[in-house]
Amino acid sequence: MALRSDLAQAAIGLAAIAAATAGACAADGYTLFVAAIVLLTAVVGYGLNVLLGLAGLVSLGQVAFYAIGAYAAAIPVLAGWSFWLAWPFAGLVAAGAGILLAVPALRARGPYLAMVTIAFALIVEHGLVEWKALTGGANGLMGILPPTLGAVPLSEREMTWLSAALAALALVGFTALKHARLGRAMVALRDAEDAAQSIGIRVVPVRAVAFALSAGAAGLAGALFAPLLMFVSPGTFPLSQSILFLLAVVVGGAGTVLGPLLGAALVGVLPELLSGLAEYRLLFFGSLLLVVLRVAPNGLVGAVAALRPRRAGPALRPAPLDLAGFLGTGARPTLAVEGLGIAFGGVTAARDVGFTAAPGRVTSLIGPNGAGKTTILNIVCGFYRPDRGRVRLGALDLAGRPAAAVARAGIARTYQTTQLFASMSARDNVRLALPPGTAGPARVADALLAGVGYAGRPDAPAADLPHVDRRLVEIARALATRPHVLVLDEPAAGLMRAEKDALAQVVRTIAAAGIAVVLVEHDMALVMGVSDHVVVLDAGQVLAAGAPAAVARDPRVVAAYLGTGDGGAGRARAARPADAAPVLAAQGVTAGYGAAPVLEGVDVAVGAGECVALLGANGAGKSTLMRALSGLLRPIGGRVLLAGADVAREPAHRVAARGLALVPEGRQVFPALTARDNIRLGAWRRRGLGVDVEAELARAVARFPRLARRLDSPAGLLSGGEQQMMALARGLMADPRVLLLDEPSLGLAPGTASELFAILADLRDEGVTILVVDQMADLALGIADRGILLETGRVVRAGDAQALRGDGALVAAYLGHPSPPLQPHEAEPRVLRPHPA
Repeated sequence: MALRSDLAQAAIGLAAIAAATAGACAADGYTLFVAAIVLLTAVVGYGLNVLLGLAGLVSLGQVAFYAIGAYAAAIPVLAGWSFWLAWPFAGLVAAGAGILLAVPALRARGPYLAMVTIAFALIVEHGLVEWKALTGGANGLMGILPPTLGAVPLSEREMTWLSAALAALALVGFTALKHARLGRAMVALRDAEDAAQSIGIRVVPVRAVAFALSAGAAGLAGALFAPLLMFVSPGTFPLSQSILFLLAVVVGGAGTVLGPLLGAALVGVLPELLSGLAEYRLLFFGSLLLVVLRVAPNGLVGAVAALRPRRAGPALRPAPLDLAGFLGTGARPTLAVEGLGIAFGGVTAARDVGFTAAPGRVTSLIGPNGAGKTTILNIVCGFYRPDRGRVRLGALDLAGRPAAAVARAGIARTYQTTQLFASMSARDNVRLALPPGTAGPARVADALLAGVGYAGRPDAPAADLPHVDRRLVEIARALATRPHVLVLDEPAAGLMRAEKDALAQVVRTIAAAGIAVVLVEHDMALVMGVSDHVVVLDAGQVLAAGAPAAVARDPRVVAAYLGTGDGGAGRARAARPADAAPVLAAQGVTAGYGAAPVLEGVDVAVGAGECVALLGANGAGKSTLMRALSGLLRPIGGRVLLAGADVAREPAHRVAARGLALVPEGRQVFPALTARDNIRLGAWRRRGLGVDVEAELARAVARFPRLARRLDSPAGLLSGGEQQMMALARGLMADPRVLLLDEPSLGLAPGTASELFAILADLRDEGVTILVVDQMADLALGIADRGILLETGRVVRAGDAQALRGDGALVAAYLGHPSPPLQPHEAEPRVLRPHPA
């Protein structure tokens, strides 16, 4: 459907070019000149549309390539060359300059990339001025005669038709590129760079080609501009012209077929209509850009396209795919991870990690938050270079190779947070990952989608898919690369139980086809049900490994998930509140991200002076609830009462002003500020109330002797434990009615975690109202009055903290219910079949 729409736009564009050129040829000579300039602007716009509209890269240096093309054609023509030789030569010179610019430019992102291209334009402008022997300096080059056909020079009318032919070629070329594999690879890198690399797309070559095509188009237009004007000088190519080129693409519609043509018409014709206000031209265009970005952020063509009703394609009902036949038969290599180690800024994230993943078996990596699971996956898949160790796929050592090379070697992956190419359809996401030359790629893509249980429309935009379908499309895309190893990073996150059961069947079928599956997942029921081998990581090291049932019974594993001891915080509290009135309450809260709710009808209450521990495995919804309570996430339904007032629809800063302080997961310090200034910011809402901030800071820091010695150090240089203490002190500076603590022990050494929880016990005894979320359940329950256990977004247990410590439901929530692992000989069938809708 997208192809048909673009072909229709291309037909309209070609007709418009022909009609406008014919109309201009019937008018006077100046109208012909304006028409030619508009058409050449469109050519530059189509080149820039490759860079901006497809690759997502902003360039403010296109006028430099326009100038390079003009001079690269003018100089040879003045030296005696035929224009018909100088013209393609100028395009090649500009394209080569584009590749040279790509080398430094691709190391920059966002505004820094724009700055690099601006610098390039300034270098070219000054180079043209200074290289007087070749370019004529500031005076430029004169006497550039129009090209000839035989001995007859082309008239202005014929030059306009030549410009129209170049514009038509640029339009057709862009349309073809947009739907070619190269164009779709550019879009994939724009939408999700990591995901694009994980299906084998190489970043630098693809984006370098985008720069070359963009520059080459501008060079060809500039080469025609020189004989049209019969004079070129550095002043002919001001930097402001680059802004107008960019404006033409953005106003018309970046990424659309008609956009650059429409934008060029506006940029070229409007100044003529407003010739009496020439000095205000840039002001007018700037205002136009602001209006378009506000009213039609996808440009004029995009806004019109959005008004058209979208016709739904048929539901997906292809024949089942023989996965074993698609992937190929024969022996597959084993993935072997040996002695991996990596550190970030002096913090060791992984140390001597090793395991093997055999073909046809499911190997699961589990462990508490901060154990290093995703770090290991990123090393295996080529996104991190390890400090030591090897990653072997058969005899091939992949450690340190780029992600695209690892993907081409046969390791595919999905992501903890789905990374689809949002502007593509579900089908095109999968089709792009298929090896080049695959027969009937659309049919194969549809069959793969059906095989993993996707029952929606194949032409549905990926950005509009519900959460479960996004997961399935991502798995199908990974399988499309025909991998030897499939790495699944938390594929069940956010899924309901029935969807997880269907996913488990898909994982079993994939393994049955001979693929080595490496699974990272926090849903222990799923892990224990599908795994052949389980590797437990804790603090970056392998803690245990073996069969699922044995691992689940290992005391070390239970301790890693639930914590051990109380760190001195489990003492009886001095004055436990009796039936304290709720100061914070969630009533029927439903919340989530996108289409899938994470919380469903959650009821939680925290009494004044009470300490409550909120527990559950990763993905249970703990952090989502904390965000909903604090105003960082607006609930879909339900109420959040703080001191009797409903704050469910209030923004976070107003919730904080009412007396709720959140110490977020990961600490989220301001690294460039000192620890002292970080803590002072905690009293922001109390400013102007006569509070002695320095005295408050001294009292807060007195609880943390180790932190007191580092107050004047940048927060980014503190250790993890010191940063957590600083974040807690910052929260206390708000003098909150309720203190929310999200994973305070995350990433801390056991001794530091115990020290921190001892401080929390002191706060509890002083009557501070606390709601704490922590993966170390035993530590959290050791200081709590009550405990609340979440599972898949629902409260499944609530009651006295000490009673909950001995409840078997707590262990089950974290480690699941062990079941016999899937045996390779039991894995049938080997055909992926659609899951019933």
